[in-house]
Amino acid sequence: MPIAEEALRAAKVLHPDEGFMPRPSKRRVITVANQKGGVGKTTSTVNLAAALAMHGVKTLVIDLDPQGNASTAIDVDHRSGTPSVYELLIGEVSIVEAAQPSSQTDNLLCVPATIDLAGAEIELVSMQSRESRLKEALTNEALAQLDVDYVFIDCPPSLGLLTVNALVSAHEVLIPIQCEYYALEGLGQLLSNIELVQKHLNRTLSVSTILLTMYDGRTKLADQVTQEVKNHFGEVVLKTIIPRSVKVSEAPGYGQTVLAFDPGSRGAMSYLDAAREVAERGVEGKQE
Repeated sequence: MPIAEEALRAAKVLHPDEGFMPRPSKRRVITVANQKGGVGKTTSTVNLAAALAMHGVKTLVIDLDPQGNASTAIDVDHRSGTPSVYELLIGEVSIVEAAQPSSQTDNLLCVPATIDLAGAEIELVSMQSRESRLKEALTNEALAQLDVDYVFIDCPPSLGLLTVNALVSAHEVLIPIQCEYYALEGLGQLLSNIELVQKHLNRTLSVSTILLTMYDGRTKLADQVTQEVKNHFGEVVLKTIIPRSVKVSEAPGYGQTVLAFDPGSRGAMSYLDAAREVAERGVEGKQE
């Protein structure tokens, strides 16, 4: 019975005690980037973070997108005047002061984006060490104080200074790619930018994870894109593929991740499986 099956799946999400995910061998700072809009970047950031947090892994999301969608989905205050990533970048607050706990689940923190971030890109241009403002805020001491195992940085859909700050701050890049016609268009530009950052600003950066999103099993195209991405990127591609899902799209409108909004849905279960893969790679050291 589909209803019974869905109830079992929901129970698996809502009562994760038996399925704790492993903590990584060392703290992982992961930038989620793709300058293409609408590929499931923010959705993937918040749902992977929530899935890890629900399964005992302390996780921090840094919302670096002026639209503030990640802050909305995690349900943290991001009205103008709230200590946010903007104040963090200009050095007015520490990450410990800016991080807020999510009301949705334990172990999940968020540094929100407020409307003030919209002008930050212009302000950063004239600042000293403008590419590494975020890195300077993400000190080992501060992250140890927050006691987080994972930091996910959600980027805006552009390759500007905010995204550069995210790439300079991270050890890893996770790229969501949608299973659609123009999926790989523009990806070359993103990879070139990552190479430039590796060469000049952050030698430890690597593309550790590719996540396929918005998969529609009814189309041949989705399978073609999936195969093309797997052929090109190999083991970096997660085995779990996120399906196109109404529930995943609806959840942010209610200020929730899909795991909180509809824990029995295919979308919630897929993000749960993807998060488990990410967690297992962190233990095996595959992220290096």
